[in-house]
Amino acid sequence: MLQKELSLFLIAMGFFTRIPMPRWVEVNSQRLNQASRYFGLVGVLVGAISALVYTLASMVLPSSVAIILAMVTSVLVTGGFHEDGLADTADGFGGGWTLADKLNIMKDSRIGTYGVLALVFALLFKFVLLSEIALYQADLVAAALIVAHCLSRVVAASLIFSEPYVREDASSKSKPLAQSQTVNELLILLASGVITLWMAGIANALSLCALLLLVRYLLIRGFRRQIGGYTGDTLGAAQQVAELTCYLFILAITL
Repeated sequence: MLQKELSLFLIAMGFFTRIPMPRWVEVNSQRLNQASRYFGLVGVLVGAISALVYTLASMVLPSSVAIILAMVTSVLVTGGFHEDGLADTADGFGGGWTLADKLNIMKDSRIGTYGVLALVFALLFKFVLLSEIALYQADLVAAALIVAHCLSRVVAASLIFSEPYVREDASSKSKPLAQSQTVNELLILLASGVITLWMAGIANALSLCALLLLVRYLLIRGFRRQIGGYTGDTLGAAQQVAELTCYLFILAITL
């Protein structure tokens, strides 16, 4: 039982990061669906690595430089997986008129104007929010990174439970993706977020959860209106939006 759960976590880690999975881990569509329960814990891992880099760098460098290094670290660890999803979603939603057009644009490996703008604004907003948090309470940045990376992936992965999967065809550039989620997997996913939030000691935690539920609702409405469900790219976009929401909330409560 323990080995199975470890295997599922390693699958989730291998899917969302550049950290290689051990060769003994067996991957198939069923296990990938089950691994969605640990997407939040993968966020804890990514956030913890970024927080460690920030903490060490801030000992000898200005906080702004430490934040940049932490952001670069998260991109290197994940391979820009979620940022790529945000850019593709922005291109598809912004440049496509029909459902087929939007999906074709989203699976195109080239990046367009909408994608570039989305990435620039998201990264700039992330840097500014973390810099402002550091200005008011420097030691809160590390906790913010861990919480935001975890909860944003919980929000994104929870869409698998309630929303229909919209494609992808054989020509898609995307990795295989979890396409279903049981109640048990959803509960484990949510529990990982709750425990992480509690251990981080973020004030007004219930308010943050309520805000993320609102963001999730708005994302679902937008995705349904645009394409009728979710794709791997829209999950990446959802993660980025939810991560920024966490930073914005944490900044607001420190003012």
